[in-house]
Amino acid sequence: MLALSVVIPVYNAAKTIESLCNTLIDLYSARFDLEIVLVNDYSRDSSDLICRRLHESYPQIITYIKLARNFGEHNAVMAGLNSASGELCVVMDDDFQNPPEEIGRLVEEIEKGYDVVYSDYAVKNDSMLRNMGSMVNDRMANIILHKPADLYLSSFKIMNRFLVSEIIRYTGPDPYIDAIILRSTANIGRLSVRHDERMHGRSGYTFTKLVSLWGNMVVSYSLIPLRIIGILGTVLAVYGVYMGADVVFDAFIPSYGELTDLETLTSVTAFFRGVQMLAISVVGEYIGRIYLALSRDPQFVVRERLSAKRRSEEVMLRSVAGTVVEEIRAQSNE
Repeated sequence: MLALSVVIPVYNAAKTIESLCNTLIDLYSARFDLEIVLVNDYSRDSSDLICRRLHESYPQIITYIKLARNFGEHNAVMAGLNSASGELCVVMDDDFQNPPEEIGRLVEEIEKGYDVVYSDYAVKNDSMLRNMGSMVNDRMANIILHKPADLYLSSFKIMNRFLVSEIIRYTGPDPYIDAIILRSTANIGRLSVRHDERMHGRSGYTFTKLVSLWGNMVVSYSLIPLRIIGILGTVLAVYGVYMGADVVFDAFIPSYGELTDLETLTSVTAFFRGVQMLAISVVGEYIGRIYLALSRDPQFVVRERLSAKRRSEEVMLRSVAGTVVEEIRAQSNE
């Protein structure tokens, strides 16, 4: 039986998470060796109580992880991926906007040989702010992450064990799952699925969080800002050389035209500022690479973990126990 893990970052989802887990179990517990990993990202409602109750009700299926503070969606997903054990791993939201019924279609699609399959939506039932933020994020990812233009980086996706293992090798403090995926594999599929409205509450994505996500994408997964400064410094240095040439021509060719003191000062200032910015950019390039490689802030801190007792483990234990019993009986008969 195929082992399937479903990772769900949970944040203030007390009204939906129990129904979502029950639906997943009803749909897939007989079809797959199902594991559901709930990662409570420091919810302020009764999500903790409900997740504990779910683990007690389904100890063979549900793993519950409680984080020590709010780390953000991508960090919570990383915590879940580090605990997921399935051959295939689905990541989905906690609010029913990702229909559980579509997971079966994602499994069928990834079995065609992809490392990851992203869901795509013909119609998105999000707020205008969220849709605009997603559009800007998509355009930025095309430039910064070299994302294919026809690929939508949905949070609802399925990955194989190879890719999950590659993702969790990343230990930086600000993981951006899709950036790690894009730099790990080009074997990517896409599947058009339904996108439903939220059953309860409002989206946790604020404008501030969207800006933070963009900043993380730009700074943590590219050196583009430093390179832009370097280009600007080069332009200013060239401009300074050009203005300096005017000074030289004016000194040796009086008929060329007389420069004012302001123009002379501008040429000298532009040249040296350009050189300074270029030098800062070169140094920053090295510092940026060192930062990307050596940053050791924690991705997440687990306060408590309630692990599921996997059915595959039970089968293995029963097999071992049965073998031991047969050996004892054989020895006694001798």
